[in-house]
Amino acid sequence: ATDVPPDRWTAERAVQFALAHSPDAHAAGERIRMAEADIRAARAAFFPQLGVSGEYSRTDNPMYSFGNILNQGQFTSDIDFNDPGITDTLQARATLQYRFYNGGQDQAALTAADERSQAAGHERAAVFARLANAVVRAFHTISQAEDTVSARQSAVAAITASLEVAHARFAAGTLLREDLLNLEVQQARAEEQRIQARHGLDLARRGFRNLLGLSGGEVLLDATGSDVQEVPDKLATADRPELVAMAAAVRALEAEVQKATAGRLPSADAFASYQTETGLEHDGSGNSWLAGMRLNYTLFDGRRTDAAVDQATARLAGARAEQRKLQLAVDLEAEQARLALAREEERLKVTARMVAAAVESARLARLRFTEGVLLASDLIDTENRLTDARISHALATSARSIAVADLRRAVGLGQFNEEN
Repeated sequence: ATDVPPDRWTAERAVQFALAHSPDAHAAGERIRMAEADIRAARAAFFPQLGVSGEYSRTDNPMYSFGNILNQGQFTSDIDFNDPGITDTLQARATLQYRFYNGGQDQAALTAADERSQAAGHERAAVFARLANAVVRAFHTISQAEDTVSARQSAVAAITASLEVAHARFAAGTLLREDLLNLEVQQARAEEQRIQARHGLDLARRGFRNLLGLSGGEVLLDATGSDVQEVPDKLATADRPELVAMAAAVRALEAEVQKATAGRLPSADAFASYQTETGLEHDGSGNSWLAGMRLNYTLFDGRRTDAAVDQATARLAGARAEQRKLQLAVDLEAEQARLALAREEERLKVTARMVAAAVESARLARLRFTEGVLLASDLIDTENRLTDARISHALATSARSIAVADLRRAVGLGQFNEEN
């Protein structure tokens, strides 16, 4: 289950866990829920409005009082129209109203809400893509930090072994004390660098836990169990969720322009009501109904509609400019990712040859130092070159994996094929 952290993390398992537990993923899900609520609100305009009301009143106003008498069926010929007296009424009313035309505003509002919902979905995919990329980067950073620690530990072990030989040669009188002290200083320096490398590894693991939404726990990698990320065979960016989300946002703004423009058109309503009325002070009651249609048209609104159209048009123009800017940025990012991958693949080959040569050079140097034909300073230089070569290769290996992850994100692919 994705709720239970594994004993050892693979890159793919870490991505799955982060997408299920990261606060960023949860926030993106809530934005989708908000967009879906906007759609339901827009659809409500296509349904009739039904309401009920109740009212009790008492009056001596001649017009209202006479109306109460008529509504309750209490009219007689001896009523004084100017002073019909005090009457009361208890009313219950049901009202039905339906706007069947408003120039297309409701449909435009629904279209805009639907497009915003689609944009929210693609923005969520963009958040997931960034999060997955960050998790993969953190995974390989830990792997590189572990390799660095291993290289530093190997350096400490190598210089310690050479120091034992140096002590034996010093005791035999074949090594100067200065050379012995140089080796002891190099051993201390190698130990210090190992401590720093260990600290870097601890920080990398802490950042990894943070991305996964974990506050604690040990981080152990299962690098051999991780699926290899395939290099994309296409560099098109059309599938980038940011671009798809932006396109949906532009379509939503196009619908907003239509909605604002529709404000210049008339609207039409159908309405009906049914009312029952009873007098409490006088025994009488009556029921009535009312139905009809209403046409509404604003002749002048102080140019409010024109201003709304101008605002919507300006927002649309701005969004289209941002869309173009985003397209250029995404294309540049994809090209940079492609070039970075090519660079790291070449670098990986070079550092592999560097390590092989440094290993053989160090082996020969240790033999020559044991035989007393190599100075301690030369041995130290050789050991440093070996350590640097191993660290460079570890960095190149990690950088190449990160470059693949960056390229997959740049062209809109998931970090692993199962995500697509």
